[in-house]
Amino acid sequence: MLYDVILPLAIDGVLTYNIPESVGIQPLIGMRAFVPLGKKKIRTGIIYREHTAPLPEGQTIEIKDVICLPDEQPLVNTYQLRLWEWIADYYMCSLGEVMKAALPTILKPESETHVCLNPEAELSCRLNATQQRILDCLADGKERTIDELCRLTGIRNALPAILRLQEMQAVFTGEQVENRYRPRTEKRLQLSDQYRSEAALHSLLDLLERAKRQQQLLLCFLSLAEDSGWVRREELLSLSGVSPAILKTLTDKGVLEQREVAIEKTEKDVVFSEAKPLSHAQQQAMESIQTQWKEKEVVLLHGVTGSGKTEIYIHLIQAALLRGEQVLYLVPEIALTTQLTERLQKVFGNKLCVWHSRFSDQERADIYNLLLKPDSCKVVLGVRSSVFLPFSRLRLVIVDEEHDSSYKQQDPAPRYHARNAALVLARQAGAKVLLGTATPAVETYYNAMQGKYGLVELLLRHGNIPLPRITTIDTRLCYKRKEMTGHFSDPLVHKLSGELERHKQVIVFRNRRGYAPWLSCPQCGYVPKCVNCDISLTVHKRQGTLVCHYCGYTIPLPQSCPVCGETALADHGMGTEKIEDELHELFPKARVARMDLDTTRTKYGYQRIIDDFADRKTDILVGTQMVTKGLDFDGVSTVAVLSADSLSNMPDFRSSERAYQQLEQVSGRAGRRDEQGEVIIQTATPDSALLRYVAAHDYKAMYAEQITEREAFRYPPFYRLIEVSVSHHDLHQADVAAAALQTRLQAVFTRRCSRVIQPVIGKVQNRYIRTILLKIEASAPYAKAKQLIHEQIRLMQQTVSARSAVISIDVDPM
Repeated sequence: MLYDVILPLAIDGVLTYNIPESVGIQPLIGMRAFVPLGKKKIRTGIIYREHTAPLPEGQTIEIKDVICLPDEQPLVNTYQLRLWEWIADYYMCSLGEVMKAALPTILKPESETHVCLNPEAELSCRLNATQQRILDCLADGKERTIDELCRLTGIRNALPAILRLQEMQAVFTGEQVENRYRPRTEKRLQLSDQYRSEAALHSLLDLLERAKRQQQLLLCFLSLAEDSGWVRREELLSLSGVSPAILKTLTDKGVLEQREVAIEKTEKDVVFSEAKPLSHAQQQAMESIQTQWKEKEVVLLHGVTGSGKTEIYIHLIQAALLRGEQVLYLVPEIALTTQLTERLQKVFGNKLCVWHSRFSDQERADIYNLLLKPDSCKVVLGVRSSVFLPFSRLRLVIVDEEHDSSYKQQDPAPRYHARNAALVLARQAGAKVLLGTATPAVETYYNAMQGKYGLVELLLRHGNIPLPRITTIDTRLCYKRKEMTGHFSDPLVHKLSGELERHKQVIVFRNRRGYAPWLSCPQCGYVPKCVNCDISLTVHKRQGTLVCHYCGYTIPLPQSCPVCGETALADHGMGTEKIEDELHELFPKARVARMDLDTTRTKYGYQRIIDDFADRKTDILVGTQMVTKGLDFDGVSTVAVLSADSLSNMPDFRSSERAYQQLEQVSGRAGRRDEQGEVIIQTATPDSALLRYVAAHDYKAMYAEQITEREAFRYPPFYRLIEVSVSHHDLHQADVAAAALQTRLQAVFTRRCSRVIQPVIGKVQNRYIRTILLKIEASAPYAKAKQLIHEQIRLMQQTVSARSAVISIDVDPM
């Protein structure tokens, strides 16, 4: 019984194992399998297919046995495996890399080395202090992992000493794999059998007459246990107001019995409400979507900010649930799941599951296993990785803010785009797709214009409230006239002051976190740089540190220049932290909050900031691109954008498109309810075409300009891009390997292949990076092009000089 098994490793293909009858379980495709790898390691794999290919003639290959099958049912279904295959093929990575991204870590355990003492050992040589400490720690006869030994002995790296003790036969080592996933449980209480009669219960209450707290707890229990007889322990303690010690007394007396029960999902008390009725325009849009779905699998809903797209989504989800179907609702940011969760729970209750990276691994595994049961979860609200969940009756996929670059995974592989993966998943499952946004990606709108996708437009805000008014402030003139206070112009300060006096809220957008992008010495010009990356360190004043945003390298904020001793070091530029400080100085009575990666690292960081702003506990919210995406606040009248020019001056063919999208999206946070909002953009180029498009909310003009440029300069959607990166810890070796690969690719692809490019940041995490960009015509056979790239990479890696270079491929780079 030979089967091919996928392992979560970056290796070509799959490995073949024998599944002996002794495992006691009938192997099924998609099941987990604990398999040996190498001499000692044990890994978790997924059974991919039955191995049918004959072994090569004249070759004897040792095929190892699977150790065990830990589950009785598959963990991965057919739809998932087909999606894994597509992602591996399209994004030029291995199935193992896809598996590693798709499954929660806790569901793919690997073995750990366990060490125990050999009680019969006779040591003839002298032990050093480290070896003796390890033996002393194992003297109680218990097995311990290497990590446990390091922690208990205080030895930073115990492995060399353990290996030496193993050679001396003083200790035994072995590999064990532990399935760390434990289903979620809760403690429940039930009345003991002897007190279930009415007479016995009355006698018990009389006995507890003097123990008022025990009687109070019992009466509370009886009021909660009327229907099922079981009461959740935490609920009883919460409602009764007594301590756990009182409860323990009653269980010790045998009055109450406590059991631990496996639960599928924590039930939440939700105040249900009906979905809001659709306006005439929304109703027409929804009917048009449903009509176009009869002919096309994918429809683009191009609705301006504040037009009520979310309400249309809710009505479409309701219709799907009535048909017994599952729905995937994709959003690009955790912040959006935070705000949408409460809104959707009021309509769908516990049919809703939320999935994002701030959940613990145990929580993600709980949700994953919940979805394996077809009737347990109907609607999944999640970020990009939710495309990997095990849907069984998926019939509707909604991709909100489909243009957003957060849907693209950058590192590590698979470097997939969740929007594109969702389209493939939907096609395989027979589901319909709705792409929703106020600012479609150029490629998406092009597909709609070409008739590949359906198109529905919703160009009026809900309630016919006008789109926000756009005002630009020329910072060049303000600096010349000395009308700047810090990074705020006097007209902007005056406007914000007036809005705060009217008890309105304000959002300030600056797409750069930290206090300042870099620090320098005015005396000698010294700039602190990262030791691992080719980039200056960002100032984080609150933390008192300089931080590299690429590798995390951190040093204390210097009090003087290490070169010349100058104490007056100068910071340059501005980040959200500096903007927050300046706002505190300008408006000392205002309540200012900041939303960026630094303030939302905790599990509930987003929730706290968004809830406070929604409850009017915050007057001014400063943030990075997190504040631009789909958030809905009643009280925001004004949005301020600082240094808008930095958005469009990036070395990227998508920079103008992205700048327009961010400015249009953040402007949509203003004036969403009762009155027209205003967006104030500080810029050194107020007459630019980009800002004219934003001021007129003219997406189509921006699209027309971009599509003309894309065709002229051979960019998507007319060409497909593949970026090949070569990295090495040695600069010379990186250049040699990149040049060798470029020569090979150029010979095959001619003008479609660029020269070797040094990125703006050419060194990251002590590896020098060089890139080669391939532009393939949209009409060309794409699969053949990828095959040729793989061939040339394999040939290049066979040379001695290139073997240690790491090559990564990014298909459709963002």
